[in-house]
Amino acid sequence: MLQALVQDRYGALVARATLVTGTRAEAVDLVHDALVATFGAGATFGTVAQAEQYVCRAITSRSIDRARRRGRERRAVERLQALTSGSVTDPDPDVLGADVVAALADLAPRERACVLLRHLDDLSVHETGQVLGLSEGAVKRYTADGIARLNARLGTTAPASDVVAVHLVPGEENRHDR
Repeated sequence: MLQALVQDRYGALVARATLVTGTRAEAVDLVHDALVATFGAGATFGTVAQAEQYVCRAITSRSIDRARRRGRERRAVERLQALTSGSVTDPDPDVLGADVVAALADLAPRERACVLLRHLDDLSVHETGQVLGLSEGAVKRYTADGIARLNARLGTTAPASDVVAVHLVPGEENRHDR
């Protein structure tokens, strides 16, 4: 039924969707979404006309859903812009030094976040873990790895204060490999 509908009525479906969306490019995308939603769910129809009616309803409802979603996203962006207007600035290389800013940019995102929260914002391991949704052990590991990479890049020897000593219990070396 899908093949027959696409062969016989695709143009009419795109024309209808263009009326709904206002642009052909968005209409084509909308028709594809409606066809996938309709036939991906295993719907069966007796005639091409029945299938077309169903797809037309799907086009309309998906268009409404998209408009609502875009409205919610637009309002969220506007709220965020209102909250942050005037407070966004580039990092001042004079504060940390251009070499440090460049080295931080080379860190993995979690390493960078942990290093900045722990050492620039002076948060505790626990607080950093709460902010990032990580365990305290993960915060310690990412911070230590980040500091080690910064030391290597900058040629420094800053201590990685969050390094946790690991002591293996005899006979338990491969416990996690099982």
